Amino acid sequence: MARRLLSIWFPRLASDTSLRKRPLEGPFALTHRSGNSDHLHCLNQAASARGLRRGMALADARAMCPDLATRPADLAREAAALASLRRWASRYAPMVATDGVDGLMADISGVPHLFGGEEDLREDLQARLERAGLHAASAIAGTRGAAHALARHGGGIVPDGRLAEEIGHLPVTALRVDHDTAEGLSRMGLLRIADLIPLPRAPLARRFGQGLVLRLDQALGAQSEPVAAEPDAPHFGVRMTLPEPIGLQSDVMAGLARLLDRLCAKLAQHHMGARRVRLELRRVDRGSAQVEIGLARPMRDPARIAALFAKGVDEIDSGFGIDAMRLTAPVTEALAPEQVSGQIGGGTSIRTEDALADLMSSVGNRIGFERVLRLLPATSLIPERSFLMAPAAYSAPEPTPHRAGSNRPITLFPPEPVTDASGTPPASFRWRRMRFTTLRAAGPERIAPEWWFDDPAWRSGLRDYWRVETQEGPRLWLFVTPQAQSWTGPQDANWPATAGAQNWYVQGEFA
Repeated sequence: MARRLLSIWFPRLASDTSLRKRPLEGPFALTHRSGNSDHLHCLNQAASARGLRRGMALADARAMCPDLATRPADLAREAAALASLRRWASRYAPMVATDGVDGLMADISGVPHLFGGEEDLREDLQARLERAGLHAASAIAGTRGAAHALARHGGGIVPDGRLAEEIGHLPVTALRVDHDTAEGLSRMGLLRIADLIPLPRAPLARRFGQGLVLRLDQALGAQSEPVAAEPDAPHFGVRMTLPEPIGLQSDVMAGLARLLDRLCAKLAQHHMGARRVRLELRRVDRGSAQVEIGLARPMRDPARIAALFAKGVDEIDSGFGIDAMRLTAPVTEALAPEQVSGQIGGGTSIRTEDALADLMSSVGNRIGFERVLRLLPATSLIPERSFLMAPAAYSAPEPTPHRAGSNRPITLFPPEPVTDASGTPPASFRWRRMRFTTLRAAGPERIAPEWWFDDPAWRSGLRDYWRVETQEGPRLWLFVTPQAQSWTGPQDANWPATAGAQNWYVQGEFA
């Protein structure tokens, strides 16, 4: 069976995709910033008819076409559109690969008779793409190089055994050679592929390199060029069609348990864990309902995931009954195999980190994961800047770096003045209208202000911190400012001028 390859070229893929979502009339182009200026990335047919071309500076394009409408190019969306078209093209071939950033290459060997022949297959392809609003050109040939060249120069079908005759009229640039090689061939008067075919290969290789000879032989079939289709990314989704409609929460949870077993098995097969899980329920009246949960860490334990669905499933309106269920994991992360639970005394135990993750998942699904925060250490000795607040679900715990002699309280607040304090540390003092007597004290821990930050709260200079245990019970974090008497700079509203023994403050409380 002769090998037959189908090449599909999308010359305006990015602009066509953008205009499908937000149509515009008249000249239109997507722009991409390169260096210090914007350039045209992809144009529609109206813009090309006005003399604009890809790569042209946007300023020059607007001078030629003042009514040009533009949008910034989205390269990620363009790649996603091509990937979607690659999956769609599998209706014509079992193996489809991307061909650059704007084309596809499909191996249709043994397939055309299912569509009535190669001509009918190509017409069906072109008609479907045209109805979808996509400009495309296609070609069928016995080699990848010939199909690629012909698709980008008008399209068509090359009969088996007539490669040289059918592509000989094409320019040498159709061979996928670099610009310098094409320029060198042009200077020698070799403008068409037919000019290269009768020439000896050795002189061509010495003058222009092996790349030109390889591309020529690939186009003519002397060298093989496989179509290596990229493997599809795994889809983590399962579904279930029910023979009879259901409506009770217990029935939905039972179906969910079966779906979770299958979904988690697929996740384990690919060493992945779910971060979001979505349950879609289809009612018999063709309506639908959806429950989606987030997970504080990657997970593939069916029992623990099912528990998070209970509240959402209970609030679903099942109408006249649910006849289909679909469970997907739209967001996943890598998760190596691990022991998730064990048997102790006949019962199942959950590790401490798993229990904490379940708690964060439960709270995060109620109030939002961005509101469940954890403290992370920061590279600063200043108490107010020694930690960072980060969402617990999207950050990993970090150990607090050990600093000799440092011990931070569990509660920090802005410094509050202490009165009636005498001695170092003070034997007694008043704070928040209460009298405290010092039972034990440890310190001092001296902290200097960071000179690269102009913080008004630290303009008083050095601080000596003391850990004070009072006879009344509270364990407080006090500091004294030895330089307060000599401070002559501007005073902050929170820092009244004090003198002598009145420069003590409380900034935290230990557990």
